[in-house]
Amino acid sequence: MILASVLSLFVGVIDIDFASLFHDSGKLEIFFISRLPRLLAILCTGVGMSVAGLIMQQLCMNKFVSPTTGATISSAQLGILLALLFMPSSTLWGRAVFAFAAAVLGTWTFVWFIQKVQFKDVIMVPLVGIMFGNVIGGITSFLAYKYEMTQAISSWLVGHFSMVLRGRYEIVYLIVPLVVLAFIFANHFNIVGMGKDFSQNLGVPHNLVLFMGLTIAAMITASIVVVVGSISYIGLIVPNVVAMFKGDKIRGTLLDTALFGALFVLVCDIIGRVVIAPYELPIELIVGILGSIIFVGLLFYRLKNGRKAVRLPGAGSSGCAAAVSASEQGGERL
Repeated sequence: MILASVLSLFVGVIDIDFASLFHDSGKLEIFFISRLPRLLAILCTGVGMSVAGLIMQQLCMNKFVSPTTGATISSAQLGILLALLFMPSSTLWGRAVFAFAAAVLGTWTFVWFIQKVQFKDVIMVPLVGIMFGNVIGGITSFLAYKYEMTQAISSWLVGHFSMVLRGRYEIVYLIVPLVVLAFIFANHFNIVGMGKDFSQNLGVPHNLVLFMGLTIAAMITASIVVVVGSISYIGLIVPNVVAMFKGDKIRGTLLDTALFGALFVLVCDIIGRVVIAPYELPIELIVGILGSIIFVGLLFYRLKNGRKAVRLPGAGSSGCAAAVSASEQGGERL
């Protein structure tokens, strides 16, 4: 990730090298106004979306739930549109407040809805979330067309980092305290993910922790959508890939999930900048292509192997092997 970060700082339309930063004030200004803020936004986006997906998967007890399949991103987009309609002169922070409220409400509604479904399997829950998200997206599109706001809302419908500049991306820094808060309550999320009866027997307030975890995930997602736009699949595929090697315990996989998510988004962004240089492809397009392929692969893997972890060479009876033996004792249930 460090090597990719250094490479990202010097990839772009304007050629910038390390030596030119010391004698060219114009390139130094570009470096601090555009390149460095873009890198920080990329890292925060990868970390935030991955951790949000990990939290939602644990709390919903389903490995295919994420901000993408849980209507969180669609709800945040609706919140931004409402801010543009009712507060046309609002600042980025004002739009963020609307996005936070809409994302939290939409996520809570989705989880409440799936809890009311009596018979559900591992695939039906994310499909319900996708349909619910499409309904919210349809409402957003209808309002945008009705009030001629399609061009204004288009920036938040497709994720890209080309507009990330100093002074317009600092909201993503909210991800840092939210991720720290998620790490502090990681054990509580694990307990709640085992069911309401289990958590109550251990003295953990199930509903309170559930709503707190969903609120953290929704706020992380909304802060990213406000700055970058919609980026799908990160919160879905990154936690699943890490869990295949490291198991399902949040505290043990949170750091790995965050780092791998940051690296994944960073690599996708670099690909988007060099494929058709000097033009740039949106990060949503690159992540969508790779994420769709990996998502289909995860579907087949889960249907065939359940939650069986990947056995690493030389793992022996380590945590990975223990995860394999534990997962082989039963299939995945909601």
